[in-house]
Amino acid sequence: MADQTEERRDGAARSGLRGDCANCFGLCCVALPFAASADFARDKPAGKPCPNLLADHRCGIHTRLRQEGYPGCTVYDCFGAGQKVSQVTFGGRDWRTEPAGALGEMAAAFPVVRHLHELLWYLTEALSLAPARPVHAGLRDLLERTEELTLLPPAELAALDVDAHRRDVNALLLRTSELMRAGVRGRKKDRRGADLVGARLRGADLRGASLRGACLIAADLTGADLRGADLIGADLRDTNLTDADLTGAFFLTQPQLNAARGGAGTRLPGSVTRPVHWTARP
Repeated sequence: MADQTEERRDGAARSGLRGDCANCFGLCCVALPFAASADFARDKPAGKPCPNLLADHRCGIHTRLRQEGYPGCTVYDCFGAGQKVSQVTFGGRDWRTEPAGALGEMAAAFPVVRHLHELLWYLTEALSLAPARPVHAGLRDLLERTEELTLLPPAELAALDVDAHRRDVNALLLRTSELMRAGVRGRKKDRRGADLVGARLRGADLRGASLRGACLIAADLTGADLRGADLIGADLRDTNLTDADLTGAFFLTQPQLNAARGGAGTRLPGSVTRPVHWTARP
């Protein structure tokens, strides 16, 4: 019963850290740049609206993004920064109807708030992890400080040293990781920052492993055991997670999962959802 209560509390805390496009002014389609590649069909500079963005801020090809050459859009998540900047930082003022400078201000503020909201995601999760109780007080202080930073006015957001704040947060997240993985039986593999591009890890025992910042692009993790693994910052683009067990894995985000491949047999932690583009087993 206590675990279910904790899960509900954690879910409520994360509700504002998920993208809500209906309350955003299409900021990810405006503020961010992209280059013609396998992920995007054309170039687009930062601060310029995507040509597929409609007047009501909806995507004109949302249901056909992959077919039209924009799979990069389907794996992106703003962690709720879009609605925060649209409705709080700018008080619901639409850049289309505001003076010309408003678009530039929103484009500058959005990526900063996105970084801060990603940190809020990790801090919120860390506070839900029982083994991390020894550092919960520090985590709560950083959570409050990070939330305060997201409420800064546009000019202060644009000038904020996000990297300095991220270093403070990462120190406690690393300690959280150590506490979490200490409870996993067996040898804890340290693959932090490892180059595992295309690695053949089918059926690998990665329980309690540190995969922080590991590059797992196109790696084969079919049937791998990732229970209790730290996945913060791991690059899972095109990683094969078919039948892998990620239950109990922590610091895994929806964008990471969206960029990977998997199926109905992939076991996931409750903090993320199965990507709609994964092919389910018959």
